Amino acid sequence: MTEVIIAGIGQTNVGEHWDTGLRDLAHAAIHDALQDAGGLKPQALFVGNMLAPNLSRQAHLGALLADYSGLLGIEAVTVEAAGASGGAALRQGYLAVASGFVDAALVVGVEKMTDQVGAGVDEALATAADADFESVQGLTPTAQAALLMKRYMHEYAVPADGFAGFALTAHANGAGNPHAMFRKAIKPETYAKAEMVSEPLNLFDIAPNADGAAALLLTRRDLLPSHFSHPLVKVAGSASASDTLALHDRKDLLYFDTAQLSAGKAMKQVGLTLDGIDFFEYHDAFSVYAALQLEAVGFAIKGSGWKLAAENAIGLKGKIPCATLGGMKARGFAGGASGVYQAVEAAIQLRGQAGANQIANAKIGLIQSLGGPASTAVSHILQRVD
Repeated sequence: MTEVIIAGIGQTNVGEHWDTGLRDLAHAAIHDALQDAGGLKPQALFVGNMLAPNLSRQAHLGALLADYSGLLGIEAVTVEAAGASGGAALRQGYLAVASGFVDAALVVGVEKMTDQVGAGVDEALATAADADFESVQGLTPTAQAALLMKRYMHEYAVPADGFAGFALTAHANGAGNPHAMFRKAIKPETYAKAEMVSEPLNLFDIAPNADGAAALLLTRRDLLPSHFSHPLVKVAGSASASDTLALHDRKDLLYFDTAQLSAGKAMKQVGLTLDGIDFFEYHDAFSVYAALQLEAVGFAIKGSGWKLAAENAIGLKGKIPCATLGGMKARGFAGGASGVYQAVEAAIQLRGQAGANQIANAKIGLIQSLGGPASTAVSHILQRVD
């Protein structure tokens, strides 16, 4: 397989972009990624998006964004895997370059949540669940995560504030991310006083829905411009796995099999063990998801992921640094763009450009995107090339 280098990165601020359209958000991230790559031109475009047909009344984003970004004529398709859409698009871009069929692939994740407000957004998000057995009953992703968290707390005797560490870590790290939606640390008492949204999930257990776009330009090392000056970062491993869409079909509600399978496959490709990972960007759309990922990947034993969050609440100095630039909780949940944001942020860490949030001597990062409650999981290993 050909070595796949991240030549360029770009991202917009995450937030409520009421006056900016979906195509404009995507174009801004694409423009920055292409400039960052020294002007390299892609032969293929892979778009990660979750809800544009529902919220923006716009499908066929591949052709739309290729045209709007001045790339008319290239191969261009949309990849959808619910919240893992960005990660899945990155995997397609990686495979295209690694196979040798594409010299340079552009990956962009984009989402425009504010094209609708209120119940329409919840209805769109619920399409990631089983329509015949879950969403038809009125079950939203938040309510589903609340049921998981309630069961988890019952099974493992977790105190009411047991998940606070996830929010404390995210907001502490988000304070150092200029692109994050929320850039202010919170205190334990702030978490404790937060409004309950869907018991036991409070306001700080849920990543806020947001607009945003992030982009990557992938290529081979020999095609990098002669003036390329960034530290080299490569996609060293990539894997995806699927599980049942409906939770009631799972053997164990409190174990994310796909998180374990995809991370394990990606690490095996690199010959890597957990000890070799310097940081982990998990999919913290809900606090309980982060706990279950930590356990499935192997950073914590089953039922103790919440304890690891408490240890990590001191910021970047925990056992395994997570959400190093704020994660989804502080950055914001930009739907299908989330997995590409993870990759951009990991590349920033590995390039040594994370400022106050920089992890010393970071060489290898694991990023993982989830679609629904891990019905899909996409994992990537990013590595600095010395």
